[in-house]
Amino acid sequence: MTHERGPLLVLAGPGSGKTRVITRRICHRLAMGVAPWQILALTFTNKAAREMKSRVDQLVSNGGHGGRGLMVGTFHSFSAGLLRRYGEGSPAAGLAGVALKRDFTIFDADDARTAVKRAMEASGLPKEQWKAATIADWISGEKDQLHTAEESAQGAMDFAERTYARVYAKYEQSLVRQNALDFDDLLLRTARMLRHDASVRESLQGRFTEVLVDEYQDTNHAQFTIAHAIACEHRQICVVGDPDQSIYGWRGADISNILEFEARYPGATVVPLGENFRSTGHIVALADGLIRHNAARPHKDLSTSLEMGVYPVVSRLLDEREEAANAASCLEASQQRGVAWKDMAVLYRTNSLSRTIEDALRHRGIPHVIARGTAFYERREVRDTLAYLRALVNPADDTALARIVNVPARKIGNTTMERITAMATTRMCSLSEALCHSRDAGVTASASRAIDGLMAIIARFRSELEVKPASNLGPFVTRLIEEAHLERAAAAHGDDAQDAEERVANVQEVASAAAEFRLPERDEGAADASLGDALRGFLESVTLVADADMIDPERGAVTLMTLHASKGLEFDTVVIVAAEEGILPHARTVQDPAQIEEERRLFFVGITRCERRLHISSAQNRTVRGVTLQTIRSSFLRDLPVDHLARADESRTIEYEEPTHGGAFPLGSTVRSPFFGLGRVEGRGARGALSVRFRTAGVRTVYPEFAKLELVAPA
Repeated sequence: MTHERGPLLVLAGPGSGKTRVITRRICHRLAMGVAPWQILALTFTNKAAREMKSRVDQLVSNGGHGGRGLMVGTFHSFSAGLLRRYGEGSPAAGLAGVALKRDFTIFDADDARTAVKRAMEASGLPKEQWKAATIADWISGEKDQLHTAEESAQGAMDFAERTYARVYAKYEQSLVRQNALDFDDLLLRTARMLRHDASVRESLQGRFTEVLVDEYQDTNHAQFTIAHAIACEHRQICVVGDPDQSIYGWRGADISNILEFEARYPGATVVPLGENFRSTGHIVALADGLIRHNAARPHKDLSTSLEMGVYPVVSRLLDEREEAANAASCLEASQQRGVAWKDMAVLYRTNSLSRTIEDALRHRGIPHVIARGTAFYERREVRDTLAYLRALVNPADDTALARIVNVPARKIGNTTMERITAMATTRMCSLSEALCHSRDAGVTASASRAIDGLMAIIARFRSELEVKPASNLGPFVTRLIEEAHLERAAAAHGDDAQDAEERVANVQEVASAAAEFRLPERDEGAADASLGDALRGFLESVTLVADADMIDPERGAVTLMTLHASKGLEFDTVVIVAAEEGILPHARTVQDPAQIEEERRLFFVGITRCERRLHISSAQNRTVRGVTLQTIRSSFLRDLPVDHLARADESRTIEYEEPTHGGAFPLGSTVRSPFFGLGRVEGRGARGALSVRFRTAGVRTVYPEFAKLELVAPA
């Protein structure tokens, strides 16, 4: 089939060659006489743009057609170029009556985050009560919808949104004053310019007579507006994507852009590409059976001409340690079959789940790397938590103490610390001793009170080390995290709401690791180990396992990564861990059918990363914040066609536990949770979830099993 004129939607399934479609389309249009400078191809990453341009250059040079002047780039780089060329002369590109200057600066994520924090201070918002990451996310979402600060204020629905809008206004004023744009502004101002400035829009429509967009399912409203403004008149637009791989809704991606393409471009040609050239038959059939349970998708049959291959395996293990050992065994089995380590991956829903996997691989001597992230014990919030523990067991550990002085933020400035450090040097004492006498260093009263608060926490917890037994380590670390507000400190460093949530989960995972730790058995007759012994042993074990593994450059290393980060990659062997309710799908999605469908797409993406050998596992028990909880298998496992599955024992059936406690808590009943306290049941969700209004924690969506609910009083 050869398509020449009109809008074209290519529904390209996993492994069907999306990039090849775009590059071949460009080359075909060049061969048909379209000038290179009339073609605009937009994608999402610089790497993808470079690869696309390189492929086109290679193809057109082989075919004798010149490609000079071809515009291939990301939405952000294309928008920056348009604003530098047209923005100064277009009032629509300005804000608050201030025209955009050609020499504007582009703020990176750190610059933008700092500016948001300053806008919060200028708005009089205390950092202890308002999260910068949450407000920054809200502002980003407003910009995705092309709302200025003034428009956001007009549309604010409640006190929180009115507060966010006030910060947005200060933030916007700061950017205008500095002649700076953040990443969202590049799209916002370009979209508004194209929407409201007819002369700029018509100029671009005349130049770019062919518009192509890759990964169209990942476009947000602003990106759709930019592409549509250029293509809406000539309708010569080709988009390639897969709604089944739309997994970035939390980041602003709007799946309706691809689902409603035919409605926006009547008469569009739709070409489904369902043949997978990557994965064997059972894996493709598994993915196809899973994704058919989503309602928000245009149907396409997934198939492959490859052999059926080995059955994907679903395993139910005792706990996360057994699950991690099972993952290591699966990887070793593939390695013994001749598969290189670099062709294997372990995928998980959140970064905090990597800790037990890393431990198991390190124990087996399996080389591994953390993709798009940091090894668990090297993450900032984990190191902060460990520094607190180090400061407890070693009063002379100045490095650990200096790290936590402002964790969480206590407004202890550099000048204060310089004076205290100088006093410690003069008196030849530890930083800990100097901090206990901070007033002698001439620091302000407020700084001294903040220091006293920190040292009181350290003294109180340090006093328990030699009087409590080693078995108390897990609860001890959990309590320290709570009383030192380390979860709040971790969340404050999040780039966005999801990153903040994962950082909090990482801190909680330290408590779980401590609860799992066991000292070696002592000689007969030796004194029982103290809490201090256990803590010192735990910190020693962490230090020893934190060293990087040596990686054989020929065999490479196993990749550990989140399901989100795996999109676009492929591996011979894939292990997906923690297929459990509350993790995959994530607990926060349970009451929103649209989010549940996105979670199912995320699972689909993970499955389709695999070429030959797929292992999916869950644990019957998982430790969270040092407390071991029973889990429920992911409801998504029910969606997998059993004819294409095997259990670890090679039987071809899967047993599912159903939530058993939901009916025991009628609406209006009073319940108690050891985590959230007393509450009243207000609603029911899917798969046994309950909506409970707790007296101290507010409304939470919980699974009775996870929250360990007990009935206090019936309705």
